[in-house]
Amino acid sequence: MSEKVIVKFKRLNEDFNNVPVPEYATAGSSGMDIRAALKEEIILKPGQIELVPTNISVEIPFGYEIQVRPRSGLAIKHGISVLNSPGTIDSDYRGEVKIILINLSKEGFKISSGDRIAQLVLSKVYLAELKESDELNDSRRGEGGFGHTGKS
Repeated sequence: MSEKVIVKFKRLNEDFNNVPVPEYATAGSSGMDIRAALKEEIILKPGQIELVPTNISVEIPFGYEIQVRPRSGLAIKHGISVLNSPGTIDSDYRGEVKIILINLSKEGFKISSGDRIAQLVLSKVYLAELKESDELNDSRRGEGGFGHTGKS
């Protein structure tokens, strides 16, 4: 069984108390579905980017982050993605969680209040200490990058 970490949340506007809070769809899910909290539906036009409110803010424990990821069903069926995927919610952020959605399809997509629009994954954060050096160890890959290993 996975370790549980408490993440406190707060609803920001009682007008949206009927919108379910983020939740895991199945026992094996790694991401919680998060839903739109809208006064009016949005029609996301092809190529359009929209910042979608969720009516919640979170208190993430220090040493963790929440990653915002696309929902695979929205991506494959409708071409809807999270633009800065994965987005990051830092442990010291207390503002409203908003999701940056983009429509990569050729058709408009309707978003209504309560629709599942993304998923949230809690992740451990490891802080790096950068140390300047005149030399780095060699590796087999070396400086190869950006598709240097070929198409397959």
